[in-house]
Amino acid sequence: MTLPVPQPQVAFEDLSAADLVVDAVYAGGSNGHSGDDPIARLISGVGNQGGFRYKGSPARQTVRLAVLYTTGTDIDWPDYLDLDTGTFTYYGDNKKPGQDLHGTSRGGNSLLRDAFAASHGAEEDRRTRVPPFFLFEKATATGRAVRFRGLLAPGGPTLPSDDELAAIWRTTRNERFQNYRARFTVLDQARIPRAWIEHLLKGGDPLEDECPPAWKNWVKGRIYAPLLAPSTTVTRTKQEQLPNDLEGKAILEAIRTHFHGREHGFEACAVALWRLIAPRTGWCDITRPGCDGGRDAVGQYILGPAAATISIDFALEAKCYGAANSVGVREVSRLISRIRHRNFGVLVTTSYFHKQVQEEVHEDGHPIVLVCGKDIVDALRQHGHSTADAVQEWLAQSFSSPSHT
Repeated sequence: MTLPVPQPQVAFEDLSAADLVVDAVYAGGSNGHSGDDPIARLISGVGNQGGFRYKGSPARQTVRLAVLYTTGTDIDWPDYLDLDTGTFTYYGDNKKPGQDLHGTSRGGNSLLRDAFAASHGAEEDRRTRVPPFFLFEKATATGRAVRFRGLLAPGGPTLPSDDELAAIWRTTRNERFQNYRARFTVLDQARIPRAWIEHLLKGGDPLEDECPPAWKNWVKGRIYAPLLAPSTTVTRTKQEQLPNDLEGKAILEAIRTHFHGREHGFEACAVALWRLIAPRTGWCDITRPGCDGGRDAVGQYILGPAAATISIDFALEAKCYGAANSVGVREVSRLISRIRHRNFGVLVTTSYFHKQVQEEVHEDGHPIVLVCGKDIVDALRQHGHSTADAVQEWLAQSFSSPSHT
């Protein structure tokens, strides 16, 4: 679909009558207290704090609608919206040791458990018990303005059921605990009418009174229509390719330090990082120094069903560079020259790619995946390695010496 033209910021005093428009920004108040929260004005009765907000009771399973709010700044629990697939990953509210998975004060994890269970009901009446989820994110570095990111349905059209909602283990101060990782689909619905929001808040039938077609289709037949928005950006700036937070920078520095003086050892690490990004990577082998023919590793990526897969060969180059040292045309040209017909290449760097490199890869249609420093940090965080100390431990356990993988 074509997304609506970006809307001007909706003023705080107009929020109570506003529709929800994908990617529109809704202003916060200016009094300097929690009453400035715009979500509480947009959707009355859901509260003005926390990541989980709702109308009704999770304990009594009477939630009529729910709001998921993310700041995007919790590095230990990296909520993530994939615009290419319309998949949103959200972490539950049991983020500290010392309590049961479902024992949180806001009941967010109980809400997730029941909503995902009901979403798999064989009959329509079970899915009517699933509250519509509205996704908001913090819009600016300062102030309370929020951006509406879309209407969410639990699960997705291509997700296995055990990956839709998973209880994952984390460790803090040597204490283990569980939290939920939930995956939703952003439905292809550009505007949510105010009348439907008010109807839900009053406890009306969710399939009546201007119910969005995308939600009605999901409830009636568990039909997912994802909001797909592939990027049209050809290049990323240096700032966009490197983490902008101190912990992210420390993670990259931990990697550089670990392989200082033996940069060839980073090649196995680069393969492991690529596996995090592309989990269907199969056989992969590190080439010997001086005999690599322009390739630090060669491997295969697996496509198709388990009983009838095909493999696509790829070549991988690894560059353990400092943040001030970009990957230029020479390095990428070397990899391009070694790629055979119907193969692809992967270039992994702890730094960033020069603008000219990105433009040439795009304009000439080279099948090269460019993995920069920020991509590395994001992949590590999404797999539980969210601090420099955690990454150092992972490196020490996995890459004490150069090895095959």
